[in-house]
Order: sequence, then C-alpha cells, then structure tokens
Amino acid sequence: MSTEAINAAAAGTWRLGDLTVNRMGFGAMRLTGSAAFDLGTPSDRERSIAVLRRAVDLGVNHIDTAAFYFSRLRSANELINRALAPYPDDLVIATKVGPGRDPSGEWLPFARPDQLRGQVEENLRQLGRDHLDLVYLRQPGLDSIAEHFGALAELREAGLIRHLGISNIRPGHLAQAQAIAPVVSVQNRYGIGAVRSQELLRTCGEQGIAFVPFFAIAGEGRELGASDTDQEEVRAVARAHGATPAQVRLAWTLQQGPHVLAIPGTGNPDHLTENVTAATLRLTDEEMARLDALSDAG
Repeated sequence: MSTEAINAAAAGTWRLGDLTVNRMGFGAMRLTGSAAFDLGTPSDRERSIAVLRRAVDLGVNHIDTAAFYFSRLRSANELINRALAPYPDDLVIATKVGPGRDPSGEWLPFARPDQLRGQVEENLRQLGRDHLDLVYLRQPGLDSIAEHFGALAELREAGLIRHLGISNIRPGHLAQAQAIAPVVSVQNRYGIGAVRSQELLRTCGEQGIAFVPFFAIAGEGRELGASDTDQEEVRAVARAHGATPAQVRLAWTLQQGPHVLAIPGTGNPDHLTENVTAATLRLTDEEMARLDALSDAG
C-alpha cells in the first residue's frame, strides 16, 4: 500500500451529535504500556507523546480514552493533555466511566450512579477540560443501565458532558438509554470472527448512531493485543493488497457501514502510520465475503 498523503479523512466522516469526526480514529489504551489492564511495562513517555501528535498530524480528530487507562508510571489522559493541549478545535475526545481503579492500579467495583460524577470530574481534571465531548457508560453486565445512564444524563444537563454513549452492552440496553437521553455512539467488541454485536451494528446504522468496535485488530488477544496467528484468509487478502493483516481487519471493519468508526490503538509510531494508512484500503466484494465467512464460522 502507498503511504503517500496519508490522512485519516480517507475513510470518510461521521457525526457524533453535532461533532464531525474522521472515521479513522485512535484508541489511547496502549499508550500507557505493554498491557494497560495489568499494569505492564510502562511506555516511553516521549514516544507516546510523539505518537499522539503524529496522529493529529495524520488527520485523526477522534481519540478514545479513559481515566482507568494507566500503568505504574503513565496515564493515558495525562499523555493526551501533555501532547495536545491546547486542543485543536476539531478534536473530539471520548472517554468512559463505570469501571475504576485505585492509585495502585487495583480494580474497584463498578461505580454506583452517585459515584459517576466523581469519575467524570477525574477525566475533566486529567484532560484539562471544562466539559467532555463524549462519555460512554461502560457497563459490566447489568440487566438495567437506566439508573447509571440517568446519572450521566443529569451531568449532560449540567454542562459537564456534551454527548453520551454506551459500551459493552446488549441490544436491550440501547432502548433503555434512549428513553432517558440521546445516544450518539455504541462501543462494543466486534471484528472478523467476533460478530456477536451484528444486531446492534445494524440497529445503530438504521438510527444514525455511530458504532465503534473495540478489539477490531486484537481479536482474541483482547487487551494483550494482536497475535501473529491470523487466519490464512486474512493473510491472503493482506498479501493481495501489499498490506498487513491489521490493515485488512481495519478495512473490513470500516466497510461494515458508514456509521462504523475505527479506534485502533498503539504506542508505536510505525504501527500508527500503518493503521491510518488502512483508511485508504478498499476490499472487494469477494474479499469481504471471504472474511465474512470467517466470522460466520467463528
């Protein structure tokens, strides 16, 4: 694949409420270390800052983060603040609340509704903002998210949050949330071989809601990242385009619909360039069908 004139805008745009973003974005989880969820080896701070600045240079204007993305020495929000403040006018920063960690990194129980304001304010402090563009409620398996989402809706009315999203949900949760306040985005696990959220993806498209897959590249590697055990079909499509399997996975994701946004994350500047370059990759109908079959089989 050619790397000339690389720009995230090549994937097209989508509106999150009144905010327009390029569909190729950036996920901040891996900025903090080798395994952000288990406090792995801390990242190189200056390299992480350089990756963030390079992402914006490449047209990324949608960054996904969370206060609970941190390692022993690094906080994703602090890195974003250091690298990008004062923020570009068109930059949209999305964050998540619900899960939490104490200063040592130990996971805390899922926040009560009355604790969500503290989590929102923590993100505001770390990012140096007076409001948050988009806040997801990431829920752990509740039957009803109404009380928690209602608490975030109150913070939206108070001006601390501009738009609301929901993450890690089941289809019924979307209607629960929409009965309380507008939902501009849904973030769920989705990718080649992992399409359990297909119904949600379709519903979001019908309703004009963004669908934002996580682990689109990592697949079964989840928080630990992608492995080198990609299916032969993925590798074959990659070879045909002079691309990497990760780029094929991103292209397949983006071709699921114009409302689908990609948020690949990395702390490696070379991988960043590869990921953004995937915005230009167009798979044929036959290639999409071959990759869809892997999902059907999975």
